[in-house]
Amino acid sequence: MEHVTEGSWESLPIRLHPLVLGSLWELGFPYMTPVQSATIPLFMKNKDVAAEAVTGSGKTLAFVIPILEILLRREEKLKKNQVGAIIITPTRELAIQIDEVLAHFTKPFPQFRFSGLEAGILEKMLQGLRNKGRLEDMFRRKAEGLDLASCVRSLDVLVLDEADRLLDMGFEASINTILEFLPKQRRTGLFSATQTQEVESLVRAGLRNPVRISVKEKGVAASSTQKTPSRLENYYMVCKADEKFNQLVHFLRNRKQEKHLIFFSTCACVEYYGKALEALVKRVKIMCIHGKMKHKRNKIFMEFRKLQSGILVCTDVMARGIDIPEVNWVLQYDPPSSASAFVHRCGRTARIGRGGSALVFLLPMEESYINFLEINQKCPLQEMKLQKNTGDLLPKLKSMALADRAVFEKGMKAFVSYVQAYAKHECNLIFRLKDLDFARLARGFALLRMPKMPELRGRHFLDFTPADVNTDTIPFKDKVREKQRQKLLEQQRKEKRENEGRKKFIKNKAWSKQKAKKEKKKKMNEKRKREEGCDIEDEDMEELLNDTRLLKKFKKGKITEEEFEKGLFSSGKRTVPTADPGIPDSEEDC
Repeated sequence: MEHVTEGSWESLPIRLHPLVLGSLWELGFPYMTPVQSATIPLFMKNKDVAAEAVTGSGKTLAFVIPILEILLRREEKLKKNQVGAIIITPTRELAIQIDEVLAHFTKPFPQFRFSGLEAGILEKMLQGLRNKGRLEDMFRRKAEGLDLASCVRSLDVLVLDEADRLLDMGFEASINTILEFLPKQRRTGLFSATQTQEVESLVRAGLRNPVRISVKEKGVAASSTQKTPSRLENYYMVCKADEKFNQLVHFLRNRKQEKHLIFFSTCACVEYYGKALEALVKRVKIMCIHGKMKHKRNKIFMEFRKLQSGILVCTDVMARGIDIPEVNWVLQYDPPSSASAFVHRCGRTARIGRGGSALVFLLPMEESYINFLEINQKCPLQEMKLQKNTGDLLPKLKSMALADRAVFEKGMKAFVSYVQAYAKHECNLIFRLKDLDFARLARGFALLRMPKMPELRGRHFLDFTPADVNTDTIPFKDKVREKQRQKLLEQQRKEKRENEGRKKFIKNKAWSKQKAKKEKKKKMNEKRKREEGCDIEDEDMEELLNDTRLLKKFKKGKITEEEFEKGLFSSGKRTVPTADPGIPDSEEDC
């Protein structure tokens, strides 16, 4: 590892607490990184800061150390249940990671008793977030007798970590709500790897005369806006949709002793390809994590961090701020939806001066994405040639789908979710849905047949040959699930038999739609009366409309003359109308 340093901790203008320094030495950080040396002195001198630095540059310690020092130097010690600092993060993995760092630094100060922070209020808050939900909800309701709105009146520090991601995930309204509860006289730190327009708006709303800090790595030109670490080797590989999976498996088989993160665009793709890699890449620990997982995520995340080698298949839930030790390769099987997400994914390796590599797989039609990244993010990539003798593993994947309905269904869901995500790509001039070769893509997913979805409606795929099998007969390998499926199928067959010969049920329109139609008809009638000076009563108008409908049916041969006359005389007020050209041909003309 090459140290990216900016002087020792002792060189800071404000001396740190000896026990804090001791914790830094225990963690193996004898020197500061540039973002730490630039941010910590300002943050400790009552300045609000908006810090931008490349991912993996040590931003966590840049706010954890000032928080501890500010609370330690507080004149009026915090009382029970008083909150001295709040750190807001976009994901639970990042919150756990920060919690670990805090736990290490607070170890020399049991329960913060020296400063009056009884029961470790910061740790308690983080635990409360995990148990009770989002911070906004805790402010709005009192949980277990803890009135958080009252507790934060003594707040000294607020930190928004990965602020751009917080806003990307739609938390802007929640952040503004939280800010309303917090005291104005506080120190606020905003940390991110990219400064977007939304972040600028948040800076203006939540920070008082902030000092803006933008830290570049050594060797990077001042005019550059590169967001990736300088020791990161960035590659791309161009391959067809039905070759990509074979290339991925071959790549992983040749690097079993290394640690990999593989990013996919959707949760369904993570589920499907994670299952496929487990079967095809032997003697390697393979784990999956995505945003729809709830309780499992923490356990998987912590376990993977401890591994010396292995594969984590994931979505962008793992793209921001997560520090996983010794990641050798970041593989992007699907390009992310935005250029900034590309940078954050790559930043899971080559952290704090270490080396690392990243590889993105691109379809031939997506190759212009390389130039886009170089211009938009100042992120140059070098080409990696296609690997030879990869072999064709897609037949094995098809065999897995034929043997287990769970695999078959996962593949179908993954394909559908991929196409839907592709249609929403931010770089839609490069990633165009109409340019996708769906037949080749379906072969790349090893599908047995094409799914039914709006994007494929009316299309014919001559280059795709469906499997010669009735997919409804594919069983679940899990006997319990298969038993439930058979029970459901039997119930459906029974209902079908019972409904045979019955008149087909036509669902009535929703009551709200019926009411709206009646109201519209009534207004049209009133308007017609006003325009024509017509004195026809509503009841007469309804009878006239009824007569018109009967006449239309009679003309078209849908009813007999006898039925026609019977309908006219049902009210006892009508005589048979003649087929006069003046009689309107439709209800709309009337």
